Amino acid sequence: MRTPMQDVAPQDYRDAMACLGAAVNIVTTDGSAGRAGFTASAICSVTDDPPTLLVCINRASSAYASVTRNKVVCVNVLAARHEPLSRLFGGKVPAEERFAAAAWSTLATGAPVLADCAAAFDCRIADIVNVGTHDVLFCRVVALQRSGCTDNLIYFGRAYHTIGVTDPAGAGPESALDAS
Repeated sequence: MRTPMQDVAPQDYRDAMACLGAAVNIVTTDGSAGRAGFTASAICSVTDDPPTLLVCINRASSAYASVTRNKVVCVNVLAARHEPLSRLFGGKVPAEERFAAAAWSTLATGAPVLADCAAAFDCRIADIVNVGTHDVLFCRVVALQRSGCTDNLIYFGRAYHTIGVTDPAGAGPESALDAS
């Protein structure tokens, strides 16, 4: 006999999600709807053919209108040294101040690329799915950039942490990702 599905309390869900470590990213956009950016950890790969990732954005975010109207984003993967920038993009700071705190360039879409990020995924938004308080953006990667990163900024247990490799030569593309 099946038991009825029980509701999970939002706080219980948030507490359990704190056990799921995730890379910290700054998602940026620029275009006719303006320049904006926000800190996000709800990002993952969907497929490599065509290269697609998903980004979750709260519809109450100050960046929401710009992101969804511009239809382009750049996912900037952060290294440990970017923790202060992550906090800045995650707060109530005006966009001009956020972007003034670092050096930026662009790739194919015109969305801002953080100069020294671990990796940047420059994307066009292919589809948007509404789920609860958020939209899930399916983003087609049209350009990317990688640095010689040896560490990443991770969010786990409601705090920032750093993970990395001690031998940068072992951090090539044939490492952990290809082993899965």
